[in-house]
This record gives sequence, structure tokens and C-alpha cells, in this order.
Amino acid sequence: MKIEKTEETGFCFGVKRAIDMLEKVVAERGEVETLGAVVHNQQVLQRLADIGVRVAKSVDDIKGDMVAISSHGVTPEVEEQLKARNIGIIDTTCPFVNRLQNAARRLAQSGFFIVIYGYADHTEVKGVLGWAEGKGLATLDEKDIFKLDPLPRRLGVLSQTTQIPAHFVGFVKKLIDGAFSRDSEMRIIDTICHDIRRRQAQALELAGRVDLMLVIGGKGSANTNRLLELCSAVTETHLIETAAEIDPFWFEGKQTIGVTSGASTAEATIDEILARLKALA
Repeated sequence: MKIEKTEETGFCFGVKRAIDMLEKVVAERGEVETLGAVVHNQQVLQRLADIGVRVAKSVDDIKGDMVAISSHGVTPEVEEQLKARNIGIIDTTCPFVNRLQNAARRLAQSGFFIVIYGYADHTEVKGVLGWAEGKGLATLDEKDIFKLDPLPRRLGVLSQTTQIPAHFVGFVKKLIDGAFSRDSEMRIIDTICHDIRRRQAQALELAGRVDLMLVIGGKGSANTNRLLELCSAVTETHLIETAAEIDPFWFEGKQTIGVTSGASTAEATIDEILARLKALA
């Protein structure tokens, strides 16, 4: 059984930056709180908890005088609440998420209604909608836009940073066909993360050459689930968080196994899974 891994695995730039910042603060202060989970990966969160990182579920749950904003970002209202309580902010927001937030704010201030191609209940998207100053919505279905009455004549279209580029393009085309009319204006900004784009392309290429794919990452991670979605359309694919979840029966009759990971998966977890695969082989 041959095992092949994509070139891009482990922490993306934004996640590595956030964790490095937390580890530095813990080294200086002994502990630190984060407002919500800094990343969507249970193994990483457990390791951070072991060194002194506590997760506060809400602003009211914060015990100390300093808190870290997660890599997914928060709304301006949350930032104001923290400042009003004199709570210091460690901003670990991913630069690509920050770019998306700024795009939403600029468009909203210019009079555009913001459409975010993404999951409305995701932490990142909720934060971005806050930067849109209440002038927007998030959806994966263009029909939700056409239900607006009246239909905004100026639409600013953005994407959640972890979405699949081809799906975003398809969404935009449907919007143009259904919402573009006389005197209307539409601005489209590609806000998908460059790192996520590379990972998806590499995973899809590898999936086309193997008998089975393993996607390693948190089951609640948006970018990991997009990898699962892409690979599953090409070959048999399983999403796992740890080596303990591997079922040897998956590999019966399989000659080639592909491995990729989400952007918040630690290399240590990937190494453990590779070692388990090699033992099975």
C-alpha cells in the first residue's frame, strides 16, 4: 500500500500566527483567556489548555483583564464591549479574515448591501456581518438574495475565506443572471484565503490519483469540511481527527492512499496518523 501526502499540511499561516501569539503570552503571564475557541480543532485546543489557555464562552465569562480574540475575528460591537470593560485585547484575527472584514466595511460605508457567500452560523461570518454595519446577509443559496424586497440595487459580494473558489464563482454567476438589471451595480471581491486555495487544489489533484483519501482535521472545521467535500466527489474519502479513528477495513483492496489536512491540524497529529498507516501497510 502506497501512502502519499499533499505538500500543504499542518497549520496555515493564520493559525500558526495565532498559536504563536498565545504561547508567547502564556510564557509571559502564565495563562491567557481566549474569547471562544481560537481554532476549530479539539486536539490543538486541548494542548493549549494544558499550557494555560482558558476559553471564555462570552464577554461575561472573561475572568481576567486581558483576552485573545480568535483567529476567526469578532464584530466591532464585541471589541467595544471589551474596551468598555477595560479588558486588553490580543488580536489573533487571521490577516485574511481581517482583509474580508475591511472589504465588508468599505462596501457598506459606500452604500452597498453585503452578500457573503458562506455559512451564516460560522464564527468568521458572524464577525464579518458585524463589520457590514447591519447591511448584509450570508448564504450559500442565491435565491435568498432574490427574496429581498426591494432587491438592493447595489450589491457587494464577498466570500467566507474557506469556501471553494469554483462554487463561489458559480454563486456569483447566478447572482448576476438574476439580480443584475438596469442601473444596478455589483462589486465582487475574491476574499478566499490563498493558503486554503492551494490546499484545495493539491487535495483535489491527489484525490484523482489514489484509491482512498484521508482528510485530517476537526469535524467542526469549515476548511477541513471543504476538503472532505472536494475529495469525496472524486474518490472514497474519510475525515478523521486522530489515528485512533482509522478503520483497517477501509484499506482492503486499496493500493494507494492519499493524505491531506485542514489548516488547524497540528503536524504532530498528522505524523501519528502517517505512522499508523505505515504500520498497517
